[in-house]
Amino acid sequence: MKNMKKSVLILLVQFVVIGAVWAQESGTQPPAEVSESNRVRNQADERIYQMALRYNDINVAKAKLYDLMERNPRNLRYPELLASLYFEMEQYSSSALVALDMLERDDKNISALEIAAYSLEQVGALERALPHFESLHLLSGDLFSLYKTSYLQYTLKKYDEAMNSVNMLIKNSKAGEQNVTFPTENNQTQEVTMAAAALNLKGLIYKDQGSNNEARTAFQEALQKNPDFELAKTNLASL
Repeated sequence: MKNMKKSVLILLVQFVVIGAVWAQESGTQPPAEVSESNRVRNQADERIYQMALRYNDINVAKAKLYDLMERNPRNLRYPELLASLYFEMEQYSSSALVALDMLERDDKNISALEIAAYSLEQVGALERALPHFESLHLLSGDLFSLYKTSYLQYTLKKYDEAMNSVNMLIKNSKAGEQNVTFPTENNQTQEVTMAAAALNLKGLIYKDQGSNNEARTAFQEALQKNPDFELAKTNLASL
């Protein structure tokens, strides 16, 4: 799962680029809520923000976002961009705090849920990350969020919940079409289907509970999906 963080970072980089394009537009709030003087100041700060990103001056970009947030407290676009910048810089505590503040105002904000979930996971706050992954799946239907949910449930020894999540994933027809990347022993990576990854996790859940026969069956089923799945081979051999 080495590329999970990388995938999120790519998404967030794309989000910042989108934000730079958005910043060229003036309609970030209903016109009645922005005075003419503030509109002019917003446009100036947004231009500086774009230039700072172009020149990789992240501190200036952040400073301008703080100015924009203070001047436009009801506009969630600015904290979204700030949270993504903190995440890119691997300042996960900061990105989590910004995202959590956003969720207090809009608990269905997909960007905030995503940043909060991955940031909290990165700082080891798995119990707090878990409900955000669960919400991400419920709101978006994203299978990767469901896989992350099941993995965190397993890590936290919530075995019944983890098994339920894994079975939901296995039964989903799209799980055979989407891939997850795992590290291999030679420091390379290997892509396997989500279905195979879920079956491997199912085997780990059974193994932790002492049900080795069921674990063996699950690992074997994972290998039927992806015969070269190294982690499943290793887990099967460990039995």
